[in-house]
Amino acid sequence: MAQVNVLDVLLYGAPIGTLTGVGGDRSLFAFNDSYIADEQHPVLSLSFKDALGALITDFKPTQTRVIPFFSNLLPEGHMRAYLAERAGVNPVREFFLLWVLGMDLPGAVTIRPADGEAWPPETDGASDLHDGDRRERALRFSLAGVQLKFSAVTEASGGLTIPAKGVGGSWIVKLPSRQYAAVPENEYSMMTLARMSGMDVPALELVDLRDIKNLPAEIADLKGKALVIERFDRLQDGTPVHIEDFAQVFGVYPDDKYQKASMRNIAAVIAAEGEGEDDVIEFIRRLTFNMLIGNADMHLKNWSLIYPDRRRAALAPAYDFVSTVAYIKDGNSALNVSRTKRFDQFTADELSHLAAKARLPEKIVLDTAHETVARFRQHWNAEKRNLPLSAAVTEALDRHLQTVPLAQGT
Repeated sequence: MAQVNVLDVLLYGAPIGTLTGVGGDRSLFAFNDSYIADEQHPVLSLSFKDALGALITDFKPTQTRVIPFFSNLLPEGHMRAYLAERAGVNPVREFFLLWVLGMDLPGAVTIRPADGEAWPPETDGASDLHDGDRRERALRFSLAGVQLKFSAVTEASGGLTIPAKGVGGSWIVKLPSRQYAAVPENEYSMMTLARMSGMDVPALELVDLRDIKNLPAEIADLKGKALVIERFDRLQDGTPVHIEDFAQVFGVYPDDKYQKASMRNIAAVIAAEGEGEDDVIEFIRRLTFNMLIGNADMHLKNWSLIYPDRRRAALAPAYDFVSTVAYIKDGNSALNVSRTKRFDQFTADELSHLAAKARLPEKIVLDTAHETVARFRQHWNAEKRNLPLSAAVTEALDRHLQTVPLAQGT
């Protein structure tokens, strides 16, 4: 008889559903009856709303992977492999990854074994580890993302440390890339310029790796600066605030984050679900800014919604702004704007097309875009020699700006 395992899904600490492993690496998600019956229940994801706004409650079983909303809570790429190895879990078995990582996920979701259920003895990997040991080994470093990121808290001395169990950290620490030089400095600079240009950017700073305690031995040879960013899904007292990225909104697996939707689709959701005109303006600012800096990696997981009142969606603060053209020559953004993803076709006409299709006020869209260009040029020209950027990055961005029509006023 197949082994059945149950994980409780909690939102803001209250049970709202279950993920059930039914053997053969199949799993099934179901909402609790009490969550379904509560007409004022907190929103888990827009992907669980049907065309009429009603809660979707019928889900098909999935094989090996869990359904997209939960799959997108997990780390990707090298980070997933690293954490899975530490926890003694096959990285493709998402149900069991959620079992060990579920107490430190993005947003207000937590996942735990039902009724203190013990780790199945037949599950692969690290059979000598106790269930709690698996969590402690993995949860110290458990925020989702391909670039290595760690939960961290600020000590009274001003330094940074990684919490023993990785739960409740209020900062993300992003380490240098082994492949590309000074990525933390690049991101710090672009995010700083974004804040200067009027965008909602979390607190951030650069710190020397030597000042970060408890980094794992596997990365002890890294040198240079790390970027620390305040988590916007946690309040000052550690209370979680729910968020979801747009791969979750559109029910897309992480592998498809570069396709399946466009900036126009994101805009349409923000216009329909967000906080009115302010969110539309913020979206257009960020879209324009990232086209100007040549960020070819603004995929679906780099846009998120936040639920400050637990039910109404708003555009979450900005994150992951990097001038990627400084490292890789790429003429395309990650997603289509409306009809094209080419930087050299980012025009007022392309934005007018986006506005029409997403049902946004065209004047607001165009006025915001032109204002963003003006603000960016002002701050870039004034600050580019003061920011921690190499000459190569500065020159690459300057060259890129000459190819973007909107930057030339067209």
